Amino acid sequence: MLSLQPLIQPATLLRRIGVVLGSVLVTAFYCVQVIVLAACRRLDRRRVDRITRAWSGTLLRLVRMRLTVHGQVPQFNDGRRYLVLCTHSSHYDIPASFVALPGSVRMLAKRELFRIPLLGAAMRAAEFPSVERRNHAQARKDLARARAMMESGIVLWAAPEGTRSRDGRLQPFKKGCFHLAIDTSAIIIPVAIRGIHEVLPARTWRFNLGLPVELCVGEPIDAARYSPEQLEQLMADTRARIQGLLDGAPAVNLQRHPVAELAEA
Repeated sequence: MLSLQPLIQPATLLRRIGVVLGSVLVTAFYCVQVIVLAACRRLDRRRVDRITRAWSGTLLRLVRMRLTVHGQVPQFNDGRRYLVLCTHSSHYDIPASFVALPGSVRMLAKRELFRIPLLGAAMRAAEFPSVERRNHAQARKDLARARAMMESGIVLWAAPEGTRSRDGRLQPFKKGCFHLAIDTSAIIIPVAIRGIHEVLPARTWRFNLGLPVELCVGEPIDAARYSPEQLEQLMADTRARIQGLLDGAPAVNLQRHPVAELAEA
């Protein structure tokens, strides 16, 4: 098993500034690309998939992340609705997932992100669904739109914890994405990303470079087997599976890819 306790290499102040500026410039570049393609009516899902993976791979290379993927990664091409539920202990959870997973993966995002200049417009054009957490009526509408997107072939990525963990340990789960899973009879793909909280610890700007990170994919859970009254059971079963991934690597189907190869896949 890959050691998750390497000698951590903290980034110097100059390197931290470089990573932040580079990340902002790279994000702005790809956002403009999406917006221009959408304005020219040339944006489709395949282009969005390539752009999100190129953006993600570049962000991971800026911190020299050494990413490996463990477990059986679905191809998402069998016509079923999929919902990836992932641990959330770093801003890099999302690009790591985009790089490692195939298909048209889109993040189920909080509405506040859509207020960010360029990023918000690009996310709308790229079919990223939003969720209003404080307005229950709007949240229901948002979840209905997310369901329609899943039925059209989009794989939704969500963090059931809702906010980043400071130490990589699982936090309490929110119910919203589990309502969506039951309502859409989705296949839940549990994902745990180990070691990523050390790359950029939550609520800090202390980057650590060159760290090994493991993205672990667990056995799917068919939400169609759960009734709305069994929501809590579905949450508990999903949590147990994700916690198991955090506690020990899956025994089969180890995949090792340099970030560059994953970004170009």
